[in-house]
Amino acid sequence: MKLTIAGIGKIKEKWMRDGIQEYVTRLTPMAKVQILEQEEEKMPASPSDAIKEKVMEKEGDKILKYVGADDYVILLDTSGKELSSPALSELLQKQMTAGKSSFVFLIGGPFGNGRNLKQRADFRLCLSPMTFTHQMTRLILAEQIYRAMKIMRHEPYHL
Repeated sequence: MKLTIAGIGKIKEKWMRDGIQEYVTRLTPMAKVQILEQEEEKMPASPSDAIKEKVMEKEGDKILKYVGADDYVILLDTSGKELSSPALSELLQKQMTAGKSSFVFLIGGPFGNGRNLKQRADFRLCLSPMTFTHQMTRLILAEQIYRAMKIMRHEPYHL
């Protein structure tokens, strides 16, 4: 199994990078894991909706290059479906049973997701009705993927 988290923007805080790395380390015995980052596009002050959409599309193109034709793509999206941890585990298990072995989680830029990301997504996931920074989203997502894998394997979560 291969798990990829691809996002726009760099993780700046060391403690957050360390937290993400902790979950990558925990996941490594279960799957090949990679975290990929791309730079944000520059956004002018007071941009029009058309300029915002163009920036989101460019950012989407940057992370879509990591997506293969056979990958199951889960887009983090505030208008996506909220799932419990067991339900996320069930979604992954169902896709694995259907033959999927590569999962790509996409996190767009600070202004949201362009149409290109939404169109490529196999599933749109909302982590919470609360708003998180894009950096914090990666940490929470890494933890939830780890939790989902532990649930799938019928293993206790706490180490």
